Amino acid sequence: MAILLTYLIQTKAGRYVPHILWSALAAAGTSVVVAILFDRTVGAYQGKAAQIFEGVVGLAATGVLTYMIHWMHKQAARIKNQMHQKLQLAIHQQEILSLMALPYFAVLREGAETVLFLKAAALQAEGATSAFGGVLGFIAAVLTTTSFFWLGKKIPLRPFFRYTGFFLTFIAAGLLAYGIHELEEAGWINPVIEHLWNINPILNERQGLGSFLKAIFGYNGNPSLVETAAYFGYLIILRALMLRQGQIPARVLLK
Repeated sequence: MAILLTYLIQTKAGRYVPHILWSALAAAGTSVVVAILFDRTVGAYQGKAAQIFEGVVGLAATGVLTYMIHWMHKQAARIKNQMHQKLQLAIHQQEILSLMALPYFAVLREGAETVLFLKAAALQAEGATSAFGGVLGFIAAVLTTTSFFWLGKKIPLRPFFRYTGFFLTFIAAGLLAYGIHELEEAGWINPVIEHLWNINPILNERQGLGSFLKAIFGYNGNPSLVETAAYFGYLIILRALMLRQGQIPARVLLK
């Protein structure tokens, strides 16, 4: 949104700003409707069905975050130019629908992902904790956009995306382990070793710092072998893939 609005002002096309804003608000409203429908339908399971649902949501949220991390890592250097090109084409052709569709689907995509992610986070922790964290995240996003647009500060998107993506890898790994844990509870996955260790007497996952780590990173004081292998395996494989994408080709090094 900040990139689109800044470009419109810089190119003397401020008359299209209301189109961008109304489109974004419509997408946010659609996301709220999706959240309500999601919570009142598939989010009302109980017993074993609830464990299966929570496990599937955890794995789905991991998939969404993995895609987001990959996208941020890949697009960090060119997202601004791509947004400018799409917006310039829509303005040049005077296609109002295309102009409004760009922010609408961008915000709606993030909104749908947020619905799934917050549901998974709420299942790991208290619902109020998840809601409060979601509100803080929304405020942080608004402040970032404000500093980018109104205050004229240049936010370097490449390091911003890279560092955010690095932080998200740990959240995604926690959601993966959580999803596997719930499917183990439902009998869908064999834990191999039910409790690889138990440090809950030192750092309890249900109290204080332990509950915070569980809500954010999926901390488990007594994980199974499969959970532990999935958590660290995910981190290792994803980081290796990200480093590989960022490597300089051998022919460049030879020159």
